[in-house]
Amino acid sequence: MTFTLTSRYTRMNTVSISQLSTLRWTFEEDAQAYHARGFNGIGVYRPKLEDFGIDRTMELLAEYELAVTSLSWVGGFTGSDGRPFEEAVQDAMAAVEDAATLRAETLVVLAGGRNNHIRNHARRTLCEALAEIAGVAADYGVKLSIEPIHPGCGEEWSFVNDLRSTLDIIEAVASPQLGIALDTYHLGMDEEVVRWLPEIIPHLHLVQLGDARHSPLGEMNRCLLGHGSVPLQVILGTLTDHGYTGPLEVELIGEDVETIPYDHLLDHTRDFIDRTMGPVSNR
Repeated sequence: MTFTLTSRYTRMNTVSISQLSTLRWTFEEDAQAYHARGFNGIGVYRPKLEDFGIDRTMELLAEYELAVTSLSWVGGFTGSDGRPFEEAVQDAMAAVEDAATLRAETLVVLAGGRNNHIRNHARRTLCEALAEIAGVAADYGVKLSIEPIHPGCGEEWSFVNDLRSTLDIIEAVASPQLGIALDTYHLGMDEEVVRWLPEIIPHLHLVQLGDARHSPLGEMNRCLLGHGSVPLQVILGTLTDHGYTGPLEVELIGEDVETIPYDHLLDHTRDFIDRTMGPVSNR
């Protein structure tokens, strides 16, 4: 049976699943399963795109009527992943072209860890990279979204850990292409973030829905939506009440979910969306 999501939320918001949630499946299995449950979008993971090929991906997305809510990810400009600065920038520029071809809502950016740099130097390096990439992104009409990562589980991924520092970087680069990818797993337990939501909505390109039983510590460990401590209903209600119309993307990875069959993960996610955002109806 095929389902479609209907509600005051989903008439405006594309609701998608990140391919990180079904990492062991093929691209085709992802697309078929997401579509069958009524999700109208997909968060594309670059290694899967590379394996499947962009031409085949475009055909598959058209067949299953899936919009690309994000392409993940680019970054590491501080050298924290072992690549020199220019190589990381060139990789990001190639990803901008792919994002444009996919008509992706946004390209997610991870700043990279501090890599023994002082924070000011790491920030200058990131801003230099973003300014260079944003110029190309503007030519292609691609949005770039900086994703703040909780320091408890991602210091090697990003030295940008909160909304205030993210907004400061956006202001410093001063490109209309730049915005925020807000992952509720990383920031959603912070009451200040919830209070800030109305003010940052103009900068929000993507909201990723993640839940957890406790604040991130060590390896990322998300739980099924609604089973944790993130106030997802409050967050979704606030976003809707203040006019957020961008995509919502579910990301489920970690020890608490890794033994759960993917079909069950997706069914539970769909049921959570039904309960929180409105019932499904047959397509």
